[in-house]
Amino acid sequence: MSHELWFRQPAPDWFEALPVGNGHLGAKVFGRVGEERIALNLDDVWSGDGPRELEVTDGPAVLADVRRLLLADGDRLAATERTRALQGPLVESYQPLADLLISSAGEPQEYRRSLDLRTGIVAVEYTRDGVRFRRETYVSAPDQVMAWTISADQPGAIDLDLRLAGAHPVRVEVADGTYGVVGHAPSDLTIEYRQSPDPIRYEEGRGIGFGVALRAVNDGGSVSVTEAGVAVRGANSLTVLVSAASTFEGWSVPPGRDPRVALREATALLDAVALEKLRERHLEDHLRLYERAELHLGEVVELPTDERIKAVAAGGNDPDLVALTFHFGRYLLMASSRPGTQAANLQGIWNQDRRPMWASDWTNNINTQMNYWPADLTGLGECFDPLTDLLEGLAESGAETARILYDAPGWVSHHNADIWRATWPVGEGGDDPVWSMCATCGVWLTAHLMEHYRFGLDVAFLRDRAYPLIAGAADFVLSMLVEDGDGTLQFIPSTAPEHHFILPTGEKASVDLTSTYDIWLIRELFANLAEAEGVLGMTSDLAARAAAARERLPKIGATPDGRLLEWPTDWQPSEPQHRHQSHLYSLYPGAEIDPTRTPDWAAAARASLELRTAGATNGGWTAAWLVALWARLFEPEKASAVIQDYLSRLVSDNLLHRDGDIFQIDANFGMTGCIPELLLQSHTDVIRVLPALPADWPDGSFHGLRARGGLTFDVSWRDGVLTAATVRATQAGTHRIALPDGELTVELTAGQQLDLVRDA
Repeated sequence: MSHELWFRQPAPDWFEALPVGNGHLGAKVFGRVGEERIALNLDDVWSGDGPRELEVTDGPAVLADVRRLLLADGDRLAATERTRALQGPLVESYQPLADLLISSAGEPQEYRRSLDLRTGIVAVEYTRDGVRFRRETYVSAPDQVMAWTISADQPGAIDLDLRLAGAHPVRVEVADGTYGVVGHAPSDLTIEYRQSPDPIRYEEGRGIGFGVALRAVNDGGSVSVTEAGVAVRGANSLTVLVSAASTFEGWSVPPGRDPRVALREATALLDAVALEKLRERHLEDHLRLYERAELHLGEVVELPTDERIKAVAAGGNDPDLVALTFHFGRYLLMASSRPGTQAANLQGIWNQDRRPMWASDWTNNINTQMNYWPADLTGLGECFDPLTDLLEGLAESGAETARILYDAPGWVSHHNADIWRATWPVGEGGDDPVWSMCATCGVWLTAHLMEHYRFGLDVAFLRDRAYPLIAGAADFVLSMLVEDGDGTLQFIPSTAPEHHFILPTGEKASVDLTSTYDIWLIRELFANLAEAEGVLGMTSDLAARAAAARERLPKIGATPDGRLLEWPTDWQPSEPQHRHQSHLYSLYPGAEIDPTRTPDWAAAARASLELRTAGATNGGWTAAWLVALWARLFEPEKASAVIQDYLSRLVSDNLLHRDGDIFQIDANFGMTGCIPELLLQSHTDVIRVLPALPADWPDGSFHGLRARGGLTFDVSWRDGVLTAATVRATQAGTHRIALPDGELTVELTAGQQLDLVRDA
């Protein structure tokens, strides 16, 4: 079923548990009956004790050395190594919060576990000793609590015990029928890929404090609350409410010191709940977002989700599973990114490890960006807000980093960020510049702001929030451009993210003159600045300088065999099948490369992509990116093959991306953002309907996919032929729309709905 994940057994581990959340409070529900575990997270519980200082004292001198080594000496290896002196502290790590543990006796029969994406409710149904039970778990955004309920078809049948177990050292607090725990996250923590004899360190009075409060409301029977937990006996039904808060007070200040303050805040949330309205308020909020977009592909399949995945892995075709993947990604974004919360990180908001992979941070050379690819496209504009908040913090922090490292105006953000808004190259000299030294990550992030405007046409957003960030990034980039010997402006230092090149000596380097990736980003940034000023009726010296500099950037080069260059020189790549397709940025998510407008660039991108993917074994987020790249090249069958491979190898039974013991949520978001590229494209001056429909999706429809220009489309097709298409406009405008059988120009008024093709 394209809106439900369901299973005949509980989750065997944390990876397979079902996720719920409201952007701030998250949980993974195992669905066990005898010893249930619900793993909790709070989006602002991280390691660390406040913002760190960047203690690089000679940044401008180091920058001058790097430029000399590249421009005068041509020594890429020395330039790469010299950039290590610009590295600051490592990022802090996102933390687990606690576990809700629920114990009950007996063995279940007729078991069913499900997640209904339409309601945001995880349900567990089973029979025990002739009694039918139903459990539900959801996290309410309006009321900021998690609800766990259990009901039975016979009175007095509910006996169970509840307690909270800390992922960190905790102290139990009991008062007025509320059971809670308080504690601190680690004040110091060694990131998972570094060795340390004492990697997780707690200090009294330091670190982000937290409080978790639990209250059980019974119908019938009894509830007893002690420091040992909550005992429920003989109840007809039960509702358990869980809330949490932290002492985090903002990225630029140390956290509060008393976790009891957080517990009082969490308890106040419980006090404010109107229990009789809780589920209704949750459903109303959830459906308001979820029902904005929908995808149907083929026949609905009634099998359990894990069995469907196994069937695809065995070679079966299940288009409805692709639709479920699309819906699941939207659900996950709703659950991990809401107005006022932190942005979705590498794992969304779900993490069970104190030393998670890559710190479960914001990795800004594609992963953070990929998290938000589906937001505007699938009608979740509100879920984009936390990314804007993140960028505003990075810009404030990054202004100081730009000054210290480069003596530059504006702001910069490198590869990694955390809740304390780290913006420098991380590693303290010990991390590889191939990923650490990426000074245009902030530039890429600003592209999302302009895209958010293009979908919604919110001029106030553009003026008040987007434009200052775009202008600040442009100011920084302009200050970093230096002339080479022939008058071309080079951005130094530059990398192709996470990809080394091989020097003639056989040694690996990564820092060079302007990479193709950086050229695309800077061209786009300067164009976005000009577009924003045009919308806002502005004329600035900054935009004039950017326009002039854009003409002096390096030209996009190609190899003798017709591929786009990745670096200024046709270096041998260290990994010919590398996971990053950064030199193809302007094919997707950028928009300068297009087969109809720039056929030469498109041919070079195609040649690059074919070589990069020949015989490659994809990872999860790489697969998502490839779907969109092939879609933009009008290669639906290649895109469909990538999706098939992804569903065969790279998801858990619950469709969360999993590669061995690695969980990254960017693949889930990326797939949801890239699947629509096969069905609707609006990145050029022509909106394309069904531009790359795969042959194995012969019948289908979508509702609510959005196009740039404030448009929303509903489309259906049968036997691969378009049968109906409707467009709705939020603002007046004239649009060129390419249907499979021809192009038309339509002039729409605000609020107008127009049938482009009517189903006969």
